[in-house]
Amino acid sequence: MAKVRKPFHLDIFHKIILTFLSFNSKFSGNTNIYEVNIRQYTPEGTFKAFEAHLPRLKAMGVEILWLMPIHPIGALNRKGGLGSYYAVRDFNAVNPEFGSTEDFRNMVSSIHKLGMKVILDWVANHAAWDNVWTIVHPEFFVRSAEGEFMPPFDWTDVIQIDHAHGGQQQAMTDAMKGWIKDFDIDGFRADLAHLTPLSFWINARKKTEAIKSNLIWLAETEDISYHEAFDISFTWNWMHACENVCRHESQVNMLADVLKSYHTDFPTNAFRLFFTSNHDENTWNGTEYEKYGQFASLLTIFSFTYTSIPLLYSGQELPNLRRLPFFEKDALDWSGEVSLYEFYKKLYSLRKSHAALLENHSGIEVPLFVINEHVLLYYRSHANHLLLVVMNFGNDITEARFENEVCYGSFEDYFTGLQFELNGSLELVIQPGSCFLLINK
Repeated sequence: MAKVRKPFHLDIFHKIILTFLSFNSKFSGNTNIYEVNIRQYTPEGTFKAFEAHLPRLKAMGVEILWLMPIHPIGALNRKGGLGSYYAVRDFNAVNPEFGSTEDFRNMVSSIHKLGMKVILDWVANHAAWDNVWTIVHPEFFVRSAEGEFMPPFDWTDVIQIDHAHGGQQQAMTDAMKGWIKDFDIDGFRADLAHLTPLSFWINARKKTEAIKSNLIWLAETEDISYHEAFDISFTWNWMHACENVCRHESQVNMLADVLKSYHTDFPTNAFRLFFTSNHDENTWNGTEYEKYGQFASLLTIFSFTYTSIPLLYSGQELPNLRRLPFFEKDALDWSGEVSLYEFYKKLYSLRKSHAALLENHSGIEVPLFVINEHVLLYYRSHANHLLLVVMNFGNDITEARFENEVCYGSFEDYFTGLQFELNGSLELVIQPGSCFLLINK
């Protein structure tokens, strides 16, 4: 679901205050997230079937698994044959279509044994029309003047939760606590976090972290104030800017402007999630190849090498070239070669091995240079370790020249192995939709 609130600007004083108020989490930005669509991942669409893919994901370099909602789906007013994950019928139960409670527990245990973590997608703003609370606690929901339940916006398969009701907030928090106590999950991805009051999330984090410390908190929002409760937030402004640039409706200076605003506006301990696809984008707006064409790989490399946490969606490593339906079954096909496995494995490995990439939060200022209307250059450095990235978002071969004090010494392109000896300047001929990822030797 993608109802977006535009972020507000923070002045320096409020940015410092928000950083101070944010939770003192030990969360590290040198990690990554992989979104799991259980329904579409395998023909079986079960926890057990997905569990068989865990060793491959671990070997590729995945560290955090975000599971789309695993709760029972409402039947009343559902859309399509199977309904939306985000129309939750019972916040305390497992969707029987995916398997049993014990199947889920075993999957979480297998994830932990492999050294990975798992976070649950949590829908706190709305629920299914036949959610169990509509019977036992109908007062938990907003009503019309005629006393009827009401959907938020035009989302006709769900009804609006009443956030002003203290009992509802307590019940929702108790449900979150239960998944930590009973299944040892490692955190939450908050669906449209800004539609639920910040005070709820602050309290929920305090209560849940009293059970298990250092949980992972990912907010689907760009509302800066929500970093008071969350470690990570989405980057929709970046996504939209990338769409404009890849369609050549804007020049690459638009990308630089968005990135500079992220550094200026967000608290220094904020972590940002960058992606080329997720469940909403894939279904409603198209695959990364529909949206970005030949530039999709550039944006992927960016997500792994900027001050960011990269997100991969189910099947991107295949690659998946089609939209996965939201309310029906249409399983990914894993029977052939996973063609982009090595590409992602190299990127995951680079993030864990290059000294300049070990820190990835908004407080790090990355030197950005607009070489021309289509070429963007940036570099990451730490001590004597340097990573220099040059990207061509144009449709033509481009010559790029860059003079800077960092352009000295021997460099090697990470993917091609091409060698470069630099003496104060870098001169490149870049193919359309390609990049150089240069590492000093």
